[in-house]
Amino acid sequence: MDEHQKHRYKKYLRINIVSLFFIAVSFISVTLAWFAYSGLARTSIDATVKAWYIEFSKGNEEVSNDIVISLENISPGMETINEVVHIKNLGDSDAGLRYQISSARILDTEYVPDEKTLTPEELADKLSHDYPFHVNIELDRYYVKALDDVGTTFEVSISWPLDGGTDEDDSTWGKQAYNFQKKEEDRKKADPTYEIRPAIKIEISVTAEQYIESNISSDFDYNLGDLVIFDVVNNRSCETVGGNCIITHIIDVNSTLGNNSVTLLPDVRDTYGSGTFSDYNTVLSTITAGWGATTRALTVQDLLRFISTDITNSVIVTNNLSDIIIGNLKYGSRMNNNITNVINSNAYYKYSLDKFSYLSTNRCYWTSSNYNTNGFAFKKINDSTGKLYEEDASNTCNIVPVIIASKANL
Repeated sequence: MDEHQKHRYKKYLRINIVSLFFIAVSFISVTLAWFAYSGLARTSIDATVKAWYIEFSKGNEEVSNDIVISLENISPGMETINEVVHIKNLGDSDAGLRYQISSARILDTEYVPDEKTLTPEELADKLSHDYPFHVNIELDRYYVKALDDVGTTFEVSISWPLDGGTDEDDSTWGKQAYNFQKKEEDRKKADPTYEIRPAIKIEISVTAEQYIESNISSDFDYNLGDLVIFDVVNNRSCETVGGNCIITHIIDVNSTLGNNSVTLLPDVRDTYGSGTFSDYNTVLSTITAGWGATTRALTVQDLLRFISTDITNSVIVTNNLSDIIIGNLKYGSRMNNNITNVINSNAYYKYSLDKFSYLSTNRCYWTSSNYNTNGFAFKKINDSTGKLYEEDASNTCNIVPVIIASKANL
């Protein structure tokens, strides 16, 4: 394909790729409803009656449980579009939240997830990574407690880097989008009652259910980023900081009742030990000598699990290319493949310190993970941004262990 054709197809793409629809469907009523509640769904004439009122809002406006987000067009270089829906629980019963992509159509290709050929998780991964545009979805928390007027957020981001190293894909999509649009217009001419389809349509099911304790239920007491004062010698929580009691933060994304322990990252504003990358294991052993707490090395995967949940500001930065949102790394080997691609591209990860303030440090901190012959480290770029990057193995950086703390001791 010559350069003129590529330009023409990109132009068609910019003009003609049409609406994205995200439909969040659930049984949740945004008007006051009542139901019999007795801990477990048990029919009883004297069962306690509680209010069930889940509110969805976007900006200052309340929205219905059918949330429709439509875009007139998307194109390479578009500004990242974010749709944030706030979910509040104004009733007096705790609610568990979950979402699932029910179906997706990309031009004429339709995807309907099942548990055999295409799982919902695989479809979410595909939409996040397998096209030149990227669709990412995230729940901030998987529950809303009763009478919680702060609640949580459900977010969708749509992005298309201007130069993500996929010029050939951009041109191919321009041609396919043009052909799809032309075919739709021809159908409309032949049948005036025909409704032209958008080029892309995605349906997302968001569900709120009565919270019932099980191994897979979110644990309200242990949330990502929560501060825990921990006695590293006696392996238990403390009331105040001092001596063996240090500040730590939970770095588990969604701790459940079935998880008997939590992962803690000690406060990086303190100093524990330092050395070159080759000194890592020796320094780590020295730091934890005498600790009664269970510890292990910090890995790049530990950090990526939670910084990737920011589907707007956590990006991959590569020289001479546009930044790309990290996106969904939960499915299969996607995370390790992503790390490999970053290393092969001499790239690094950038994240917001407004959201992950517990990574805010001017000093570099090693992870135990290799970046070619060097190592992955993290530190501040400025007051609002941090990076997870390649640090020269001969340089000296701080080292901090990860603590695995039993919930029974917290």
